[in-house]
Amino acid sequence: MKIIFMGTPDFAVPALRRLMSEHQVVCVYTREPKPSGRGNKLNKTPVHVFAEKNGIEVRTPNTLRTIDEQQKFADLKAEVAVIAAYGLILPKPILNACPLGCINIHASLLPRWRGAAPIQRAIEAGDAVSGVTIMQMAEGLDTGDMLHKGEILITPQMTGGELHDKLSEIGAELIAEVLADGTKFSPQKQDDTLSCYAPKLNKEECKIDFDMPVDKLYDKIRAFSPFPAMFFEYRGERFKVLQAEIISQQGQTGEILSGSKELIIAARDGALKITQIQRQGKRPMSVDELLRGFEFEGRTII
Repeated sequence: MKIIFMGTPDFAVPALRRLMSEHQVVCVYTREPKPSGRGNKLNKTPVHVFAEKNGIEVRTPNTLRTIDEQQKFADLKAEVAVIAAYGLILPKPILNACPLGCINIHASLLPRWRGAAPIQRAIEAGDAVSGVTIMQMAEGLDTGDMLHKGEILITPQMTGGELHDKLSEIGAELIAEVLADGTKFSPQKQDDTLSCYAPKLNKEECKIDFDMPVDKLYDKIRAFSPFPAMFFEYRGERFKVLQAEIISQQGQTGEILSGSKELIIAARDGALKITQIQRQGKRPMSVDELLRGFEFEGRTII
């Protein structure tokens, strides 16, 4: 089958790898390189890098709304377009350009968690299960008919990064099954009354509020680990919290209950024992390692 693949982050790479092994990927669309780091060096997306290494044409338009871009897309004469976390709105001429349309790999069990950050929002909300939905794309936000689903349990310790990696592999398997024999999968309408929205993550919500219920705070730390990561500030320095445990100690909200041999901080109705941390400008490390050369002194309030 002739396929156009549209994706951007690491999440999309396993699906692209799988489709390359079974079909003809005629072109890859991804977001344009962005400047970052020292010197503002242009960095290509993970999908861009992978496609180039495998000799696939890569296109990086900043919009698909122009007639010229839509004609270039149609001229590829692909049978189907597969989308995985691409990041651009697909206008109607793009959705209708391929005989089999555009099929999306979405990292949730639709209609739950439509939107940009379904993986993190599922963990943040305390969901016990997540999964991937293969859906026929429509003009609405993740509202198209569902073709195939795969589920996975969210364990009490699972982080957003761990769930991301598992769903990425599930998505690759499911899209391969759909394209291998599309006649096996009957489109099913979504029940809009069961939908909820997964808004994009933003930096403002990453600062830890120790006045939250401790179980909600724990879920949010897991959800945002390793990226963008929840953080607190101590004496003007930022510390990202990557892993923690709930313990039953009590104290004033935000109080450091122990900071020399272990790091325990009080929340509203319990406390968090932080086990993995990243000091500003440093690499991630265990708290044991950090405390060999650093001490959270006294009973300082954060």
